[in-house]
Amino acid sequence: MIKRTLLAAAVLASSISVTAAELVIASRDSSYGNAMQFIADEYQKVNPETKVTLVKRPSNGLYESIVLVSREKTGQYDVVFLDDTWAPEFFSNNWLAPLSNNVADSDFIQAPFSVGQDSAKENATYALPLVGNVAMFAWNKKSFEAHNLSEPKTWSDVLDAAKTINADKDQNGLVYRGVKGNPIVTGFLPILWGYGADVVDDKGNATLNTPEAKQALETFLSMKQYAPRGVDVYNADEVRDSLQKGTAAMAIEVWPAWVPNLDNPELSSVVGDMEIKAPPAEVGEPAPMLGIWQLAIPAESNNKAEAEAFLKFATSAEIQKSLALDFGMPPTRESVYHDADVVAKYRWYPQQAEALKTGKARPRIQNWAEVESVLGDFLQMAMMDQMSAEQALDQAQRRISRIVKN
Repeated sequence: MIKRTLLAAAVLASSISVTAAELVIASRDSSYGNAMQFIADEYQKVNPETKVTLVKRPSNGLYESIVLVSREKTGQYDVVFLDDTWAPEFFSNNWLAPLSNNVADSDFIQAPFSVGQDSAKENATYALPLVGNVAMFAWNKKSFEAHNLSEPKTWSDVLDAAKTINADKDQNGLVYRGVKGNPIVTGFLPILWGYGADVVDDKGNATLNTPEAKQALETFLSMKQYAPRGVDVYNADEVRDSLQKGTAAMAIEVWPAWVPNLDNPELSSVVGDMEIKAPPAEVGEPAPMLGIWQLAIPAESNNKAEAEAFLKFATSAEIQKSLALDFGMPPTRESVYHDADVVAKYRWYPQQAEALKTGKARPRIQNWAEVESVLGDFLQMAMMDQMSAEQALDQAQRRISRIVKN
């Protein structure tokens, strides 16, 4: 790997020296697992007295394993890799150890850092953000210029532009994920937030039966007429292909892992044409959806000092730069987003950093997965014209109200 990483990491490790130990880390598999393996290997190079064991699992298996170990208080894991939606459950059950005050520094972008803080405990920090995923909006600047259109600032602008572009029949106005469940909900949330509405309020009560939510859903449903046929079953691959082939002028939701090949001439027909930014907002500021993956220490770990040293190492600017360049993993530190080497590879990273700053986490409730499933079902029924926007929201409101009261 990159020599600069070892040099910088060695300097960092010398400042956080701890007693020799064995660290057992619960991690994702696949690309995230490869990135975590790199971190573990680099850490072990500068801490040869420490044995690092990585346990890799798929997302669902990882969650189940960490929950089981936490409930049984086995102390099996010293570091855990967490999705931000799991955090409320772990916070409320006291399954994580609080981190020391010196883990925070001003280089972390505040929105992803805040996801690891527990508001019920004076914002004590329980996790550090490693992966700065944030939902972005993609638009084809060349197509807009050809139609004398300005950059869309609101969701109404998006609809107007989609209508104009779609009228030529050469290109769909926009594209999105229509698969029920997580994909369709993830696409809808920035629109919902962009109209000043939400799924639940600050007290955890369902709040979908509002005029703002209805406006947001009607806007979302109106998009279908400008999207490719069959968008109801589109997922990430179809969205990515539509953008790269130039068959769609906009995507209401793209993630960092989807966009690097937009500028790859071997795979893309739109090299240099696509722009990436925070999603529009009808009212107020943009509210891009965060998808943060964090590192935390289980409360029962017997190696908390070594584990915290690993967290600081893994989330350092030096390691995050290597993760961005070598694994395509979006950072959570401001300096890395503006690093010359990184920006040379990912020209939209400064815009991505701005999106992270206004990013919004999914509702901080323990049973978000169940709520998301219900909302996704009703969103797709509305999209398939099986019920109106108002009916879908009313029924989702009733179902979600019962869930959040349990």
